[in-house]
Amino acid sequence: MPANHLYLVGTAGCGKSTLTNAVQVWLRNQGYDAITVNLDPGADSLLYAPDVDVRDWIKLSEVMEQYGLGPNGAQIAAADLLALNIKEISQVINGFDTDYVLIDTPGQVELFAFRQSSRVVIDELSGDAAVLAYLFDPALARTANGFVSSLMLSATVQFRLPFPMITVLAKSDTVSDADWKRIESWSGDYYSLFNALLDESVDAQTQVNVEFLQALETVGAGHGLIPVSADSGEGIEDIYAMVQLILEAGEDVDR
Repeated sequence: MPANHLYLVGTAGCGKSTLTNAVQVWLRNQGYDAITVNLDPGADSLLYAPDVDVRDWIKLSEVMEQYGLGPNGAQIAAADLLALNIKEISQVINGFDTDYVLIDTPGQVELFAFRQSSRVVIDELSGDAAVLAYLFDPALARTANGFVSSLMLSATVQFRLPFPMITVLAKSDTVSDADWKRIESWSGDYYSLFNALLDESVDAQTQVNVEFLQALETVGAGHGLIPVSADSGEGIEDIYAMVQLILEAGEDVDR
């Protein structure tokens, strides 16, 4: 039986690497085997020791030096180099007998979502047994306009990549009860979010956000936001349950 793949996706600094580590620890404590894969060639340091690390093939500093590129250009080049090396990386991953493959994606979410090379990567790494977890950054999601911006990014990832997606509020332990109640209301009731947008401001940008939100409502983007804390462990079991519901009709992985 193939391993379940969980891709952790989101903007830089939203907590992908920290949550990757926490999910691996939680799964192992439940008796499951889980490996981690780092796909960010520019990662300086990680909380976990990756079982498979793209930096063994591609390092951002070396790409910058070899091709005379700055950090942004090197990230683009590295994304394409990743696609060129993905068959070899996939062979290494497939060499593990494991229940879960946790894939920590690059911080530049636009590179992962928009470039065709990313489709090559995920098509090679994963069959049908894969789920995307999109992390909302609480620093952005606390305001209605920020929440809509997060919805836009998550919807873009959902439209571009071929896997089912769940949405989580990362670093939930940093969010006050009042903030969480608002965010929970916005994620479950778009009319509440409409009203919050209008309360914050009424300008051209607000009108754009409202119209975009009406379009997102038809596809259900952002509904069912799961609060998750890598520090306290809150929500990790809920992520597991959602992945199992999607991939295994709610059944636990056979140990």
